[in-house]
Amino acid sequence: MTLSSMVVSRDWQEVSVLECILGGLHMDVAVESETQRALSRLASSKIDALIVDCDLNGSGQFFRELQRESPRVSTVPLVIMGGPKGKPDLDSTGAMFSFEKPISVEQAVRTLSAARNMILDGRLRYHRAGIEIPVSLNGRNQDRAQGQLINLSQGGLQVRVANGFDAREAPQRVSFSLPGMKCGVKADVEVAWSDERGNVGIRFVKMASEMKQSLRLWLAQQYFAN
Repeated sequence: MTLSSMVVSRDWQEVSVLECILGGLHMDVAVESETQRALSRLASSKIDALIVDCDLNGSGQFFRELQRESPRVSTVPLVIMGGPKGKPDLDSTGAMFSFEKPISVEQAVRTLSAARNMILDGRLRYHRAGIEIPVSLNGRNQDRAQGQLINLSQGGLQVRVANGFDAREAPQRVSFSLPGMKCGVKADVEVAWSDERGNVGIRFVKMASEMKQSLRLWLAQQYFAN
């Protein structure tokens, strides 16, 4: 899945550099030279990263309107660029990253890579991968129940269990194997919710750091495969 970005600038030389860098980071690029058109586009479409040239006339008003429109315009993160004298204070813009013009390719790659990683971390934290595989639930008294995993995220999973499962006898540990992972996933858990149809929401409480990283990478692969 490709991420999206918007560059608001009339400095076409710098825009061409950004387009090259963002393309290398697998991010689509839209370019707007008018701040009002950029605001309209942000309000009607999903943009993952916004890059604003602070040397552009009207950029100060653009930042104020952008903050006023929040959360309807929920673009994160915001990156600003400008000359040493033209770049405003980050706190006044709501930006999370910045770099100066003329653009240093090395600095821009580093800054935009950090922004991209932040976007991905936010998406992956809440991304749920749908998958149906067996899962084992272990309770307090070594009781074991079998269920069917429905979806999975970094924070937990949804499981469907057979009739008669009592959520009050909450499982304390789950284990399951994911396709493509060399080792199975094991974690201490707690029940977040359950319903009368046998669906149980389970939250991860404790997991080995190596296993957590492997799970994160597996979920990222599923995310980009869609």
